[in-house]
Amino acid sequence: MDFALTEEQRMLQDMGKNFAESEIAPYVEEDEKNQHWRREIFDKMAELGFFGFSIDEQYGGNGMGFLEGALIIEQVAKVHTSWRMPFNMQDWGPALTIQKFGTKEQKEQYIPKFVSGEYVGNFAMTEADVGSDVAAMTTHAEDRGDHFVINGSKMWITNGTVADYGLLYVNTTKGGGAKGVTCLIVDYNLPGITRAKIHDKFGLLGSNTGEITFEDVKVPKDAVLGGPENINNGFKVCMIQLNATRLGCAAGALGLSAACLEASINYANERSQFGKPIGRYQLIQQQIAEMKIEHEALAALVFKAAWLKDKGLPNQMETSMAKLFSAKAAVHAANECMKLFGSFGYSLEYPCGRFLRDSKQFETLEGTSNMHTLIVANAALGFSPNRT
Repeated sequence: MDFALTEEQRMLQDMGKNFAESEIAPYVEEDEKNQHWRREIFDKMAELGFFGFSIDEQYGGNGMGFLEGALIIEQVAKVHTSWRMPFNMQDWGPALTIQKFGTKEQKEQYIPKFVSGEYVGNFAMTEADVGSDVAAMTTHAEDRGDHFVINGSKMWITNGTVADYGLLYVNTTKGGGAKGVTCLIVDYNLPGITRAKIHDKFGLLGSNTGEITFEDVKVPKDAVLGGPENINNGFKVCMIQLNATRLGCAAGALGLSAACLEASINYANERSQFGKPIGRYQLIQQQIAEMKIEHEALAALVFKAAWLKDKGLPNQMETSMAKLFSAKAAVHAANECMKLFGSFGYSLEYPCGRFLRDSKQFETLEGTSNMHTLIVANAALGFSPNRT
């Protein structure tokens, strides 16, 4: 088994690191304070091909896969975790899902523009009363013959107020449950769509999050992903999409874990108490050792899941393992980092508070830790297949 990265992959890592440190790092504190999503950073990411992983080159893809994407996400998230979000909102969300399920016309129209950043993207499934139980969504698209009329609202949607186009999951058969969900490609400039930015957030302050309301919004039938014959096929689409975007979450947590570990090591070597660096004390060493071990274990889980995806092998269980453990590792690393910094960890002068706030997202987004525990257990027990 070869754990070594290729020279191209190492160069890609360096490019991600250099980009994050030069283009993102200077604005972290300002954007956190103002809860600002910076379009110019997004555009530069697009220019560098960051939204083309796993996308066919005919649609603007960069010729690389999930593993390379995870390497870049890790480096970006290490500097500012909020900026791991566009990879899912552009690439492994809308673009890849359209590539898998879209019509020829949909692929040609939308994928290149998500990859290039011409369209800011997102996907919307969560509602105020609907989280893990996706099949219970109430946002309804009424069939009017040649078009749908949509009413309802979506909550906690990344890029909620800045997206141009996105994937919208709606109920098209009331009472149909999982068999009544449809995926639409929605234009957010359509009449009847109202969007409001959510300001009262605990973390991810550099990422745009919003609530989207639909009031008698007319959407043509050809907006159905895969064409009108795929009405009520959206639950399957949603689950397959999530199995891709969950890797983006896990890779982002890996970057945050690395940031916590690096900050803790530096501080343990610089801070002295009782005449020697605190890193010389065994209980501090225990904290560092636990963080290091969990970080390396998470890296192995993330990169194995990515490798399986690139090979087209069953990976749902491995992806959920990576996502589940990423939440545990990131939250633990952030908490230990804050403790290690002592009173300074509680100060806004240091990044420990941001690390802790951002770490908590991984327990919820792209499926709660409870849901991923069930996915892993059911696959391991043979109750559910381990799908690709």
